[in-house]
Amino acid sequence: MEDMILTLAYLIGAGLVAGFLAGLLGIGGGIVTIPVLFVLFEQLGTPLEWRMHAAIATSLAIIVATNISSVLAHHKKDGVDWETVKSWWLVVAVGAVLGSMFATTLKTAELVYFFATLAGFLAVKMLLPFEKWTLGKTLPSGLFKYSNPGIIGFFSAVMGIGGGSFSVPYMTLYNVPIHRAVGTASLIGLVISVAGGLGYLVGGLNVQGLPAGSVGFIHLPYAAGIAFAAVFTAPLGAKVAHKLPRAALSILFGLFLIGATLRLVNAV
Repeated sequence: MEDMILTLAYLIGAGLVAGFLAGLLGIGGGIVTIPVLFVLFEQLGTPLEWRMHAAIATSLAIIVATNISSVLAHHKKDGVDWETVKSWWLVVAVGAVLGSMFATTLKTAELVYFFATLAGFLAVKMLLPFEKWTLGKTLPSGLFKYSNPGIIGFFSAVMGIGGGSFSVPYMTLYNVPIHRAVGTASLIGLVISVAGGLGYLVGGLNVQGLPAGSVGFIHLPYAAGIAFAAVFTAPLGAKVAHKLPRAALSILFGLFLIGATLRLVNAV
């Protein structure tokens, strides 16, 4: 009984924090939920070789709920660039499906360190006063208009994150205001979580040793528990985001990237 109460506390706590961060920073909250889920799957006796896959897949399922709530809150503040999402969504979805399928074929440790390296560079960009440091005045056209979002979808699905960790810094490099980048990233993350989640679901259908309640790599009870708590705090995070000055929000995102990197590295 005590173990059940403790597990429920972990799920609710992770959900409340993940939901707030989803609204505040446009991320799906996977940075918070994956380490928690990794520990919980260990307690369930999930084989080590599939433990991270299950944590990532379940995280993506949770992000569907957190980002729906976050998108609605940002939309009320006119913080979502729907035109950008219309041009990105298909390549982002394809990238996310490919990323999730790719992740099921290998260990994730090397990819975590890749993420850590990239996140370090992005954190520097967000933390330091580099407002004039951009790659262009508008988002790229031509080949890069589609290839870059596809790459964002690919690596976001591999890592089980909503995409904001990559898409927010990417958009700010092309002169997109930080508040609008955060709101738009919430919708992009929704696309990634749905597409990537389906990839993990299919990839885990024939895997043995997954805990009861799993559909593919997605553990439905854990996903439901965290998502239930997260939807309450995502609107609060979005409200706070739109009240913060641009510089403060940028610094917060940079600090988040540093914390996210440390958490992911420690998880593996």
